[in-house]
Amino acid sequence: MKTLKLSIVLLLLLGVFSCKKDNSTSVSLTTDQAADMAASALSSNSGGVASMTDNISANAATFSSNGPSVNSVGVATVHQACGTTVTDSATFSGTNSSVTYSYFAKYSHTLNCNSQEQPDNIANALTYNGSFSGPRISTTANCTANATIAGLTQNATNFVINGEYKRAGTFESKVGNKATGNSNLDIVLTNVTLSKPERTIVSGSGTFTLSGVAGKVTYNYTGTITFNGDGTATLNVTGGSSYTVNLGSGGWIKR
Repeated sequence: MKTLKLSIVLLLLLGVFSCKKDNSTSVSLTTDQAADMAASALSSNSGGVASMTDNISANAATFSSNGPSVNSVGVATVHQACGTTVTDSATFSGTNSSVTYSYFAKYSHTLNCNSQEQPDNIANALTYNGSFSGPRISTTANCTANATIAGLTQNATNFVINGEYKRAGTFESKVGNKATGNSNLDIVLTNVTLSKPERTIVSGSGTFTLSGVAGKVTYNYTGTITFNGDGTATLNVTGGSSYTVNLGSGGWIKR
């Protein structure tokens, strides 16, 4: 009888320990944590979409008014011929709005002209790698993007950007269950419109897909993005919540 009781006790203890082990490896990514990752990929202080649109519109602005000559016509010191590609790169680091960031970005810009040999649009390609640490999440990631900016002619009142932004890497959440893991984020941008000459985002939309593994649990999120024209974007997670994202800091307010 004593042997039987000991066996039962051992089985119960094993059950308790196995349950604890399962719980520790089944941490998944919550909707709010998914919003953290999407928001960081949109904000300028983490090398997100807002940073990308600002950089490529700044380059495009030089072609729309008193900037580099096209086909070496004019007196400007910088010249780019129609159909040619130029590259540039920059390193960014610092602290802004409780966010610490450090990343390296490299761009290539291919100038496309119209039938009158006037600048029409620029096809931009971006590669990026770096790290970002904010109050709610830290990430280390590599990024690629392809985006075309139109509206280079002087009579165009806005720049319009269409393209795709991809980010892949690791993350560590600082809130809730403090999930850690890897992520793959894909943002498709549609008619993101920037005013001239301010280069501020006034409208546009996008979609996103976010997938990866947190602990040992696979997660998948999708949703839509609407640029509001006031320095924010509305992030709607399919089947979940809606968030107003600050495009500068990456902070959000749940709606």
